[in-house]
Amino acid sequence: MDVEIKAIKSPGNGKFSNNGYDWLSGLNDEQKAAATHSGGPLLIVAGAGTGKTKTLAYRVAHLISTGVRAEGILLLTFTRKASEEMLRRAYSAVYGKESAGSVWGGTFHSIANRLLRIYSRAAGLLPDFTIVDQGDAEDMLDVLREELSLDKKEARFPRKSTCLAIYSRRVNGNDELEGVLKRYYPWCLRWKDELNALFRRYVEEKTRQNVLDYDDLLLYLYYLLEDEETSAEIEGRFDAILVDEYQDTNPIQAGILERLRRTNKNITVVGDDAQSIYSFRSATVKNMLDFPARFPGAVIMKLECNYRSAGRILACTNVLISQAGERYTKNLYGTRDDGALPELVTCRDERAQDEAVIERVLRHYEEGIPLRSQAVLFRASSHSASLELALSRKNIPFVKYGGLRFLEAAHIKDLVGFLRVLENPKDERAWFRILQLIRGVGPSTASAAIRHLIRENYRVNSLASFNGAEEITGQLKKLADLLDQIAGCAVGPGIEIERINEYYAPLLREKYDNHRERENDIVHLAGLASGYSSRREFLTELVLDPPVFTGDLAGPPIRDEDYLILSTIHSAKGLEWDAVYLIHAADGCLPSDLSTGSSEEIDEELRLAYVAMTRARNHLYILWPQRFYSRPSGLSDNHVYAQLSRFFNDEVLATVSRSSTGTCSEGAERPAEAGKSVEIQKKLKEMWGG
Repeated sequence: MDVEIKAIKSPGNGKFSNNGYDWLSGLNDEQKAAATHSGGPLLIVAGAGTGKTKTLAYRVAHLISTGVRAEGILLLTFTRKASEEMLRRAYSAVYGKESAGSVWGGTFHSIANRLLRIYSRAAGLLPDFTIVDQGDAEDMLDVLREELSLDKKEARFPRKSTCLAIYSRRVNGNDELEGVLKRYYPWCLRWKDELNALFRRYVEEKTRQNVLDYDDLLLYLYYLLEDEETSAEIEGRFDAILVDEYQDTNPIQAGILERLRRTNKNITVVGDDAQSIYSFRSATVKNMLDFPARFPGAVIMKLECNYRSAGRILACTNVLISQAGERYTKNLYGTRDDGALPELVTCRDERAQDEAVIERVLRHYEEGIPLRSQAVLFRASSHSASLELALSRKNIPFVKYGGLRFLEAAHIKDLVGFLRVLENPKDERAWFRILQLIRGVGPSTASAAIRHLIRENYRVNSLASFNGAEEITGQLKKLADLLDQIAGCAVGPGIEIERINEYYAPLLREKYDNHRERENDIVHLAGLASGYSSRREFLTELVLDPPVFTGDLAGPPIRDEDYLILSTIHSAKGLEWDAVYLIHAADGCLPSDLSTGSSEEIDEELRLAYVAMTRARNHLYILWPQRFYSRPSGLSDNHVYAQLSRFFNDEVLATVSRSSTGTCSEGAERPAEAGKSVEIQKKLKEMWGG
């Protein structure tokens, strides 16, 4: 739509750096119009690589520079790093320094946690509640399954991870349980009543233990905002709300925003409907498509100038995404030259696909593109298995985005368990874990000790009076003394971890292999904790915005390290590389054969392909194997034939170059046209007297 760009004048009070508002000159006309929008609901449809982060940061800067209170601005992002980066840019633009100031910035969950701490009484919570991670939530459900004898059913009842996934779908999607089961878990429909009973007990148990799970943070805030008085007070805190990645919000998050903007309509949301790929987290693109209906009078602006990809890559991806059923129409254009055509490579099998990827990776490496500036992307983690073996054989270093998440590492969960009982002595899942670290304490003894704690009103030093075996009682007293000592000292969480580790280190060496690596992780954990002023703040951030992998605590690689990136498409969103290789672009892989049950699912698979291809700056390769072996090629000839992904129709194919390597119509697969004829069949008949 056409947007009038008004002249911007400096307030002239000398408060702002960079010669008044001259920093706006760094924006193009589309970005400037969005950043300086006068007020009211605004939807910014930002295509891939169009500078949405910069635009949103400068909108924060514009609000501050025009007199909006910094503490009256709420910036919601999907990672803490994104929030910090935007606020750094905003303050640098306005004040010439990088202070984050007093803007409320963070993820939906972290802001919900902050508000619930303030309004805990109104929310019916004790202010010292703790937050359990996914693993502990699953364990709690598992215990309740056993208590309700659901694990003893003749037919197998859903496992704890499935139960938690169903629960999360139900609460985040704001849908009835029966609807969730019919759509996503039809094999569990028979257990609808039992699941209802299980989830009711789950809610009761969390309340009793004064803990919330990840989903509860949003649910509590959502229902807290139902109260008109409290809702009006919270809404009054914020003169303006800005939301990043709006296409990835779920119904509860959209509902929270509506309740926060009942009277004040100053809300800006930024997103790209073409990059909505997280429905498995209950995110829905409909939040973005329905924004004008939710906020009448909303202004829609588009960012279409792409600064990332070469022209021919943009031409290809524009045609690809035009197949989507529901979308905001936009046509990305670039600021760079056309570059090379994207290349579609047809391969005989996965081995040929691996060879094609490696050949092109090494060629670009010789041309001066480092390995870490190249990425291989795929729909599912298993799709890279063959390539990983091939890279290892060639001694090509690589890093795969995936693996054990930091908080899932057993020794980290142990350490965090100590902190959790110090913060909230009612946290029985944490007690259950740390008690079983003691030799001789199993599940039954741990449960008995917890019942003793409950009778003693969760007094930590009451552990010393637990009636158990002599050697166990002595260890429990030692544990109680440790916790009492730490609770009585006003030290930061980093020091607390160091003191806990003095007690824990011998247990770790006894319990786990490769203890040296695990001990290093604990040292890094203590270092991470030392940056926080309180145990509560550290525990909250560790759950809401954790280091993704244990290696994240080791810091960035040294300058000379180089490695190829392997990543699922979901993990690659928001990143970019000079060269991108999209592998397994075959029907059944992309789209996944498990995600073609509806037009909505197929559209999301199309958006996945779009996200993968728009990560490329200069070189884009789409590869697909014509056949897949049921075992590694060479061990068996059992295979199935594939077809090119349905997303690469004639219009898309017209925007790419095409090549093949080791295809089924080449080489050894092709009938020989020359050579002497050997009468083999005649010889075989003669063997049997024919």
